[in-house]
Amino acid sequence: MKRIISLLLVTLLVSLALIGCAPRTAAPAAAAPAPAASTGVSDGSEDLKIDFRLNLAKPDVENNYISFSGNIRYMAADKDQYDAVSGASKLGTTHLFQAYLYDVEGKITLPNGLRGLFLFAVSDYPSLVADDLNVSKASDGTITIQYVHRGTAYRLITDSNGKLSFPDGKFETRAIGYIQGAGPQVLSTDFSADGTAATVDWAKVWDSSIAGGSVIKEGVASKTGNIVPNNAVSDIYRFDGSLDVALAGDILTIKGALTAVKQ
Repeated sequence: MKRIISLLLVTLLVSLALIGCAPRTAAPAAAAPAPAASTGVSDGSEDLKIDFRLNLAKPDVENNYISFSGNIRYMAADKDQYDAVSGASKLGTTHLFQAYLYDVEGKITLPNGLRGLFLFAVSDYPSLVADDLNVSKASDGTITIQYVHRGTAYRLITDSNGKLSFPDGKFETRAIGYIQGAGPQVLSTDFSADGTAATVDWAKVWDSSIAGGSVIKEGVASKTGNIVPNNAVSDIYRFDGSLDVALAGDILTIKGALTAVKQ
């Protein structure tokens, strides 16, 4: 019996020794944490800075300008202005600003009516007249900016503090005409007495009771549209924040910085 017990003790000791000498197996690595979901909350960074000035009443090429800069390399302009020789912007705002307006899928990250407004600073004065650009300030402090370009009407409205808010501010658009070639644009008589931008009735343009779908001109396929939002639609990112708008006499200024927010 003692011999059997001794053999059992020897066997146990040998087994324990073998276990102690065996190579250690690494513990399974902890699973990597899943990427944090985007909260869609602004961190306040200045991903797009804007500085804009426009004289609404007369030619003022020397003083009108648009400046913008952001995190996209080379996509910036410092006080870009109209170049009478080329008939375009001196620094290329027309195409450079597109980098901030569209994501890689071609969806807008800002209202394109805002980009159109900025281009008036790098255009000649007749362009303002041809598009019937007008700006007004109400007694409650809100500023309304509206114009019609290539048959499409745009309206931008600030809050009572003169701020344009993003991504869900008051930005609207409506198809009210069409243009062929260099123009002039032809507008529906639903919104213009003689079919020109000079006689646009803005109250009618933004009257939702006037339905779209009207033929603008016999023989032309283009029809009027309904009022639709002109806000960002990108699924990748949109700009958040606000821009300060001011109307001092005939001078319109827009300044501020926006933050790119993941969707």
